Amino acid sequence: MTAIPSFTGDANPYGGGDPYADYRTADFPFTHHADLADRRLGAGVIAANDEFFAQRENLLVPERAEFDPEHFGHKGKIMDGWETRRRRGASAGHPWPTADDHDWALIRLGAPGVVRGIVVDTAHFRGNYPQAVSIEGTSVAGSPSPEELLADDVKWTTLVPRTPVGGHAANGFAVDVEQRFTHLRVNQHPDGGIARLRVYGEVVPDPKWLAALGTFDVVALENGGGVEDASDLFYSPATNTIQPGRSRKMDDGWETRRRRDQGNDWIRYRLAEQSEIRAIEIDTAYLKGNSAGWASVSVKDGEAGEWREILPRTRLQPDTNHRFVLPEPAVGTHARVDIYPDGGISRLRLHGSLTAEGAARLTARHQELGG
Repeated sequence: MTAIPSFTGDANPYGGGDPYADYRTADFPFTHHADLADRRLGAGVIAANDEFFAQRENLLVPERAEFDPEHFGHKGKIMDGWETRRRRGASAGHPWPTADDHDWALIRLGAPGVVRGIVVDTAHFRGNYPQAVSIEGTSVAGSPSPEELLADDVKWTTLVPRTPVGGHAANGFAVDVEQRFTHLRVNQHPDGGIARLRVYGEVVPDPKWLAALGTFDVVALENGGGVEDASDLFYSPATNTIQPGRSRKMDDGWETRRRRDQGNDWIRYRLAEQSEIRAIEIDTAYLKGNSAGWASVSVKDGEAGEWREILPRTRLQPDTNHRFVLPEPAVGTHARVDIYPDGGISRLRLHGSLTAEGAARLTARHQELGG
């Protein structure tokens, strides 16, 4: 495993110009996983003990934090993040917070799963970031209230121990806990501000829910599908193609750079488990002058399986949702969409259901992870 760069201490005061010019960041080895705390998956910040200066909901805004040096309100400087007031001690004789004093926020993951890494982003919090952070996780079925999550009988597991962080920096933490989590508790010691929170991991769906649905999108991120690789990620991530809902703008899909050779672009997916696919949707919403010209879909069963085409190369129209009913069901664990010669698609939907073998494996993994 690559060592995780760490940042501590204040950043320089903002001196004008590009506020990200001196931002401290690094390439973290876990960011190829899905963001389990993505608002598009249904994630939310359901409670916080304090949000005096800046609202807790800012933690999960998908865009990077913005900074306006002239933006002040009646409570003070308005920051694009979650910021608490300065903690104080109990008396004039001891005006400092205790070692245990901290602020917290409760995060509902949009898709429960195994956490592989977390980024606590303190962008623009240069002298008002927390001294340290710690993060815990729990798994609670249903839709628990904040009061239920904070009850004494709820077991929390440490994902990130109390660790110093730096201001105006992307603070990354690899996580090595093989459990399925539904909620996180983010603690900042003793107080301060965090701009954004990203929780990277593998979605582990509830097999009982999928069984009740019957037919569902077996490649969807929220159902446990994922992107394994893609030929080109120049303009946008391939994971966009399996996000919930329809694309709402051009960069909410997958678009490649312009090819100048005789090749083609592709995305390879891992399905929720072994599935029987009966229908396909390929959507090019908002891709008008840059949609893929043609597309084909193939599947394979198992890592060592052979690829077989289930949708032959088919002409696509710009800004259109294309639907195909397969002449016979296709069984597989992986899928690949090839586009010709380049361009983009906004969404791929593979409608079907788990096979008996796939359902049994998914149920076993769900139980092993404490689901």
